[in-house]
Amino acid sequence: MRPIVSPRLVNGPYGDPGLYVDFLFERRALLFDLGDLGSLGPRKLLRLTHVFVTHTRMDHFIGFDTLLRVCLGRDACIEMTGPPGFADRVEHRLAGYTWNLVDNYAGSLEIRVTELHPDGRALRARFACQQSFRREPVEEVRIEDGIVVEEAAFRVRAALLDHGVPCLGYALEEKEHVNVWKNRLAERGLPVGAWLRDLKLAMLRGEPDATPIRAWWREAGEIRERVLPLGELKASVLRIVPGQKICYVTDVVGTPGNAERIARLTRGANTLFIEAVFLEADAEIAARKLHLTARQAGEIARAAGARSIVPFHFSPRYLGREAELRAELEAAFRG
Repeated sequence: MRPIVSPRLVNGPYGDPGLYVDFLFERRALLFDLGDLGSLGPRKLLRLTHVFVTHTRMDHFIGFDTLLRVCLGRDACIEMTGPPGFADRVEHRLAGYTWNLVDNYAGSLEIRVTELHPDGRALRARFACQQSFRREPVEEVRIEDGIVVEEAAFRVRAALLDHGVPCLGYALEEKEHVNVWKNRLAERGLPVGAWLRDLKLAMLRGEPDATPIRAWWREAGEIRERVLPLGELKASVLRIVPGQKICYVTDVVGTPGNAERIARLTRGANTLFIEAVFLEADAEIAARKLHLTARQAGEIARAAGARSIVPFHFSPRYLGREAELRAELEAAFRG
C-alpha cells in the first residue's frame, strides 16, 4: 500500500518538538506543535490547513509568529487546536502587533481556533486579518470520542494528558485506503493522474455506483477524457485496505493515568512519535520535570500495540549519548 501521508519530525531529536505531515497527492499538510519552524520553508508552511498544539510552552508555540508572517496577506484559513486557554494565548500573540495597514492586503488570512476542555466542551473563536485579528467568538460544541477533525479521508483525535498543565496528545487516523491497480488501469486505456483523487474521494464518501467519474489527461497537448460510472471502476481497478494511524505524544509525566490514556489514544498505531526525554537512571529528574523516560515511552508503546516507534525530544544532557536513549526505549518496546 502506498501511503497518502508522509510524516517527519520538524527538527532533530534534541530540537523543538514538532511533526509535519504532508499529503502526497494534495496541496496540503498538517502540523503538530509550533516550535522552531526554521527547517520548514515558506512553501511547506503555505500547505498547512490544520495545526495541532499540545500546549503553549515556548518550545511548542514560538513558531506561531513564523507561520503568521508567511501566511499574512494571503487568502488562507488555518484551523488550530489546543488545550484549555489556547484561544486566549492566540489572542494575546495577535494583539501584540499593530494592524493598521491590513486593509491594503489583497488576501484575507483567517485563523480559527478550537480549545478542548476535560468535560468534552470545545470553545471556538475566529480571528480574521481584515478585522485586525479581533477575537470573534464562535459557537461552543461538544467533542465526541475525542474527534477534533473529521474529513472524508482521515480524522484526528485528541486526548487530554497531564504535564502539570493540560497537554494534548493526538492521533491521525487515515480511513480506509483506496489503492489503485495501475496495471488494470492501463488495460482499460486509462492513465494515472489527478482525476484519481476524485475517484478515491467518491469511493470513501460512499457515493452511489452510478456516480459519473470523469477521467481526464493531457495527450499531444490536448485534454482527453472519458466518463465512467463509479461502480465499474470500483469493481475493476480499486482495492480497499486499512488506513494508517500516526500518533504524536510529547511533554507528559510518567503516571499510570497518563500511560493508560496514551495507550488508549495510540492503540494499534502504525507509527508512534513519542518523547523519550530522560534515561531511566534519571527517573527522579524526569518525574520532577514532568517528562517520560525512554523506558516509560517504550513500555507505553508496547502496551498500545504500536507497530513502530519514533522517539524525540531528548534532553540536551544526553548529547553524544543518543544511542543509549534509543537502546533503552527499544528494549522496553520489544519487551
